Amino acid sequence: MMLTVAPSRRTRSAVVAAVAAAFALSGLAGCANSEAKTDTSSTGTSGTGTSTAANSNASSGTNTGTTSTGTDSAASNTLTVRDPWVKAADTGMTAAFATLVNNTQTDVTIESATSPASPIELHTMAMKDGKMVMEPKQGGFVIKAGATHELAPGGDHLMLMSPSAAVKPGDELAFTLTLAGGGTVAFTAVAKPFAGAQESYDPGMTMPSASAHS
Repeated sequence: MMLTVAPSRRTRSAVVAAVAAAFALSGLAGCANSEAKTDTSSTGTSGTGTSTAANSNASSGTNTGTTSTGTDSAASNTLTVRDPWVKAADTGMTAAFATLVNNTQTDVTIESATSPASPIELHTMAMKDGKMVMEPKQGGFVIKAGATHELAPGGDHLMLMSPSAAVKPGDELAFTLTLAGGGTVAFTAVAKPFAGAQESYDPGMTMPSASAHS
């Protein structure tokens, strides 16, 4: 026959206390693990955020560094030089001619021109004392909005003041036009013979009338 001994009240209290203590320790360990995970997650998020910001700044810096104004390209789109040519000359001054086309809705002004072949001046023909004479073009060449402007014998032209060598038929001469506002337009003109009125192209000298160029 077996005897069942009921635990005393003190024994039961000790068991309950032990179980409660075990649960408390388990809960504290869980909290510690949870806090550790939270810290790790927070650290990772913060690190990712910093990296993203750095990448964003780096990207911004790259875009700013590669920005280009393209002044010459814009000027080339503004003005087109059509059918340029130079009067062939063995010695002395000569001139370059072309049709200037304004591709915009505002006036365009050519302030000056340069060439490796010679110093350049902007010249025109004017009537003085009943005679056509050549003189510098005051204010430059103005091409009206959406219009064309002719550089032609007997009128406006680019004057090669002192060519460094004879300009032979077939020679190619480089020119650069400077526009008001600072843009530039480069072009190349081919030299060809021109009998015309046998212009001397000396500044201030009497020139034949424009009708003589026909």
